[in-house]
Amino acid sequence: MSWRSSFRCSKFRHIFGKSATKEHSYDGVPITRSVHDNHYCSANPCFIAVVTECAGGGSFLVLPIHHTGRVDPQHPRVCGHSGRVLDVKWNPFDDYCIASCSEDCTVKIWDIPVCGVQQNLTKARKTLISHSRRVGLIEWHPTAENLLLSAAYDYKVLLWDVSQAGAVIRYPVRVVLMPIHHRYPSEALLLSVSFNSDGSRLAVTCKDRHVRVLDPRTGKILQVSSSNSHKANKVLYIGGLKLLLSTGSSSWNHRQIVLWDPDDLSEPLYEEDLDGSAGVLFPFYDPDTHMLYLAGKGDGNIRYYELSAEKPYISYLTEYRSLLPQKGLGVMPKRGLDVTACEIFRFYRLIAIKDLVEPLSMIIPRKESGIFQEDLYPMTAGNQAAMTAQEWLLGVNRGPVLMSLKPDPRVPNPYPETPAEKGLVRQLSSLRFQSSPAAVTEIGQDFIEEVKCWINNKTLQKSFFLFQLLQAFYKQQDEIRGLKEELHQKDVSSQTVRYQNFLSDTFLYFCVFTFCR
Repeated sequence: MSWRSSFRCSKFRHIFGKSATKEHSYDGVPITRSVHDNHYCSANPCFIAVVTECAGGGSFLVLPIHHTGRVDPQHPRVCGHSGRVLDVKWNPFDDYCIASCSEDCTVKIWDIPVCGVQQNLTKARKTLISHSRRVGLIEWHPTAENLLLSAAYDYKVLLWDVSQAGAVIRYPVRVVLMPIHHRYPSEALLLSVSFNSDGSRLAVTCKDRHVRVLDPRTGKILQVSSSNSHKANKVLYIGGLKLLLSTGSSSWNHRQIVLWDPDDLSEPLYEEDLDGSAGVLFPFYDPDTHMLYLAGKGDGNIRYYELSAEKPYISYLTEYRSLLPQKGLGVMPKRGLDVTACEIFRFYRLIAIKDLVEPLSMIIPRKESGIFQEDLYPMTAGNQAAMTAQEWLLGVNRGPVLMSLKPDPRVPNPYPETPAEKGLVRQLSSLRFQSSPAAVTEIGQDFIEEVKCWINNKTLQKSFFLFQLLQAFYKQQDEIRGLKEELHQKDVSSQTVRYQNFLSDTFLYFCVFTFCR
């Protein structure tokens, strides 16, 4: 009989969480006191957005990702909603575009200036008006450009094409009505939504605690879970493994995670009870490493798991523990991680009792951490859309456009372009199918005039000056980081030389002592 180990070997078994110090966190952020089970935070490589508490409406804070330390209490905010903001999401294909939903029954699309929000932003680029009750969830399509999903307390799921003309959009491109029970209509209230990797399927959980799989184009319900022992709260597609994960509670009111086959929800593939806490479990999945992270609302810990397509499907690794409870969490996209430090995931924990947003990096220890680890960073989803919204509505399905995280040996320009340059790029890209040189020349002249107006306008001179200061600051930070690394290498080499000298002297003394005896 052959011996078989009961332990599963994993290259992620030594993963650990490294929280940022207070000077590298965002201190003094008045985090919202809303009781909705949302994340209230969204991040990308340029900015971090946090829903804040305010009186007389709703607002959220947008900070440059390097703007750490103490935040000014009077820092400008995005405050165009008349009701409390319930969710914010950055556009995955545009780092300067963010969507927000609110209790005022609207969804708004905002353009964030390249220099950041320098004064209160009250005018949105687009306002989506069709819901009759407060909007609690929004989600961008993972592969189609300008396609946004919203879910509200009117039991509707709407799909919007935000590239439509006009500042106000009243008609969505698709409407999905949830089945409403005539005696218990509130059970059709949506709690969570999740697209699969190509956006052809949509998984939802409702207040009746069942998991449903829909066709987002037609609204047809394809699968409904029939398990009475699991009350689902959050749902998440596990890309690449053809699995569906839900978190919720068991019949004994224990927090529980369940894995499903999305093509057959009649019976779960895997069930596991965790603990008896009451906080909602937020699931986060990394398709590149097949890592699952479970963070409970009101908890201070985050559990790590590794998933596979075969039994036992899920393997527990370890967990991060903290004494400070989290109200919500934001996640940095993979293209914003520090690959030189072997960082494979990064959270932004909202600690409401401290008015603190704390970055938390998940790191795999390696001996040569300064070298790019190709086994940790395969090709990943980038910031380029695979298709337009019209193509998706016509039935086209495409996976995400992949990119490499390997640093380019050529030094790229790490500083953002000016608003005028950004406008020029957008206009030129619209003419990529035109061959008329006159059109391009006309845009070039408009670009020159825009630059002149941008510089001469007194209201924007301060923003331009701050933009130059940010450029100098980031450049100085890069130089300091390089000098520190060089100093560290020299320190290590000098310690090695001293140690070698010590060994040689010790050997010489030993030889002399032996000879004298």
